[in-house]
Amino acid sequence: MYIDSHAHLEGHKFDSDRPEMLTRARDAGLDRILAIGSGTGPGTYDCALRIAEQHDWIFASTGLHPHEASVATDADYAEMERLAKHPKLIAWGEIGLDYFYDHSPREAQKEVFRRQMELAAAAKLPIIIHCRPSNNSENAWDDTLEMLRDHWAPSGLPGILHCFTGEWKHAQAALDIGFYISFAGNVSFPRAENIREAAKQVPLDRMLIETDSPYLAPVPHRGKRNEPSFVVNTAETIGQLRGMSKEEIGQQTAENFYTLFPQTR
Repeated sequence: MYIDSHAHLEGHKFDSDRPEMLTRARDAGLDRILAIGSGTGPGTYDCALRIAEQHDWIFASTGLHPHEASVATDADYAEMERLAKHPKLIAWGEIGLDYFYDHSPREAQKEVFRRQMELAAAAKLPIIIHCRPSNNSENAWDDTLEMLRDHWAPSGLPGILHCFTGEWKHAQAALDIGFYISFAGNVSFPRAENIREAAKQVPLDRMLIETDSPYLAPVPHRGKRNEPSFVVNTAETIGQLRGMSKEEIGQQTAENFYTLFPQTR
């Protein structure tokens, strides 16, 4: 049993074979997928929910990605608040800070991040965090963790650091405030020693796996379009790091997902 805790299923890259792609996921042993609903910003906040409504084993999030922070309006927040009441909407995200691309000014990113944490806390939904620092700088990690401590930890609600790319110290800081750490296909990339080191140390009961489809296909599919069935390869890589089978990693991370989202069991 495997669960892909983060996949972008709505994009054009799946338009030609979305039903077949989902069939391959089921055939690979996937029990659930969390479809991410940040889309391309305004007008697309229901993109994952539309797919989740068609499949009893797929659930959805909604959220405003930091890339689109500069175009956020009160109408966008109101739309996400409305969607958050849907029974298949189980998380808020992906949200956070991206200092690598800087598509939106950093102060705008922080304000949008803070406001969405407030809305997610009011809706009692876990948050899914995107954090990408600029080259050779930890500033996005420092700012993200500080904002989580100040604006999210008091809620007592959990969250997910999605597609973890930091150091063990960053994972540890997030674990301390109740987060789960999710690993994607890049844990298998040759230069990703920092990610593998974290994957060795994160407690097994606080770990999730994901694909971040259609991005970051794991070895041996690197360079291809990623899809949920490939989460099995990520489980295999982590299993090799921890002296466990891919099935054991799959089972444990699935149980963790159900602990975090009991309504999906």
